[in-house]
Amino acid sequence: AGVLRLFHKMGDAVEKIAFRMDESDEWFEEKQNQVESLETHLRRLHTSMETLTQHRRELSSMTALFAKSAAMLGTAEEHTALSRALSQLAETEERIETVHADQSDHDFFIMAELCKDYVALLGAVKEVFHERVKSYKSWKEAEATLTKKRENKVKLELARKMDKIPQAEDEISEWVNKVEKGKDDFEKISKAIRKEVARFDKYRVEDFKDSVVNYLEQLMENQKRIMKCWEAFLPEAKAIA
Repeated sequence: AGVLRLFHKMGDAVEKIAFRMDESDEWFEEKQNQVESLETHLRRLHTSMETLTQHRRELSSMTALFAKSAAMLGTAEEHTALSRALSQLAETEERIETVHADQSDHDFFIMAELCKDYVALLGAVKEVFHERVKSYKSWKEAEATLTKKRENKVKLELARKMDKIPQAEDEISEWVNKVEKGKDDFEKISKAIRKEVARFDKYRVEDFKDSVVNYLEQLMENQKRIMKCWEAFLPEAKAIA
């Protein structure tokens, strides 16, 4: 079953490359280009956010190591004011380490995962567009077959093979129905895609905006936490004499 699914996916991939639809609707062409561009940029943003998350986690770890070193140095220092300042510096760095860890979680769970989810959604949108292309392909193949059936009927008439004409006419009627159904299916899927993409665009803009605003608010709040840590430590540093 796994091998069959693999061949099916390979077949779909080859079909996407081999068949090119003559797009007459500018809206679909524009939307497909937008989806391709947006997917590319979101993939890049996702990679950047994952890198930022990793760097922030490393910064958190390094800050924790620095805090331990400052604490050990404060214990060994004989100068009272300097020893106290080093101990306070260690506590300050420990609090800042927690802030960096919190921010790395926000980097990952708010932004990196958001980008990942939207890349997956855009992949689904691209598949929907491909289903429309497949519907168009089926419709045009039915038209081509109908043309051949009509040509075959003409050949039978010219050859005066009247006994085969009824069957040829039945086949023509059958393919006329298939062409009409193919056209109807294509128009229906086109209409449905327009509706769903419009709704997706509205949801995407609102959801992405809310997530980015939330991320920026968290980022600003964590920056304030770091500032408060240093403001609390500053008197200890100034007290060293």
